[in-house]
Amino acid sequence: MLLEVRDLQVEFRTRDGVAKAVNGVSYGVDAGETLAVLGESGSGKSVTAQAVMGILDMPPGRITGGEILFRGRDLLKLREEERRRVRGAEMAMIFQDALSALNPVLTVGDQLGEMFVVHRGMSRKDARAKAVELMDRVRIPAARERVRQYPHQFSGGMRQRIMIAMALALEPALIIADEPTTALDVTVQAQVMDLLAELRREYRMGLILITHDLGVVADVADRIAVMYAGRIVESAPVHDLYKAPAHPYTKGLLDSIPRLDQKGQELYAIKGLPPNLMNIPRGCAFHPRCPIARDLCRTDVPPLHKVTEVTEVTEPDVADRGSACHFWRECLHG
Repeated sequence: MLLEVRDLQVEFRTRDGVAKAVNGVSYGVDAGETLAVLGESGSGKSVTAQAVMGILDMPPGRITGGEILFRGRDLLKLREEERRRVRGAEMAMIFQDALSALNPVLTVGDQLGEMFVVHRGMSRKDARAKAVELMDRVRIPAARERVRQYPHQFSGGMRQRIMIAMALALEPALIIADEPTTALDVTVQAQVMDLLAELRREYRMGLILITHDLGVVADVADRIAVMYAGRIVESAPVHDLYKAPAHPYTKGLLDSIPRLDQKGQELYAIKGLPPNLMNIPRGCAFHPRCPIARDLCRTDVPPLHKVTEVTEVTEPDVADRGSACHFWRECLHG
């Protein structure tokens, strides 16, 4: 396993109280595999990724438990200097707001080349040549001329390609893409996702794709982990999850996707709001919004049950599914 997160717990201490942003998250990703992490805003997706990368703001954030194993090493036990050597060279992150992530007063060539200067000790001239290669690799037209331009001179889709190029610069084994298609039109979204899938295959890197959009990941993910209130509530191979979700929250997310055969009908929406992380409901955190909630859901926190039944998509001997629902069978066959 390239990366394995075990029982990770993260909280934020504020004036108003303690927000439990991540509550025992466990997932893994292997080389050449894409794991999509889904959920509404505030579910803990990005906080988990920041903890993995070692860029969590502490304080107010604090990792209170768990392990983050990367190639067998627990990153939480490394000194900051060792952690910095891992970032960029072995794992990298693509941020959701490319315009904010890029420095507006430096050319894109300088920002791409900095990786090679700092980590590889290259000269500025050689680093710029590598920057041109990277821009060509992510299909930015006229890279040799545009390498001297500034971020504001690129479109949103081109800026996102620059962020992908920066993440790829040192050929890391793992890339975390945090909402990489935010604010892009659907055509550019498809181009960016296709590019990420192609690069993953070419470099055989692990890819963690963080998003709230189930439509974005259908063709690129191998597995999906669905988060709610800081927990994984369902984990499944992508085709199984789309075919037959085993958690009411996942089913609600799927039902919320606009469909061509529902033209003129009212779009489904999950009732209620995500919980306040300073006051997470007892029992199953989703029960106030769940259409099949019962008394047990209001008192007992459901573990991530092993889903032993499989759909026609997955063969029984390779099924690997989990659902944090007391009544997952009802949901699976509902």
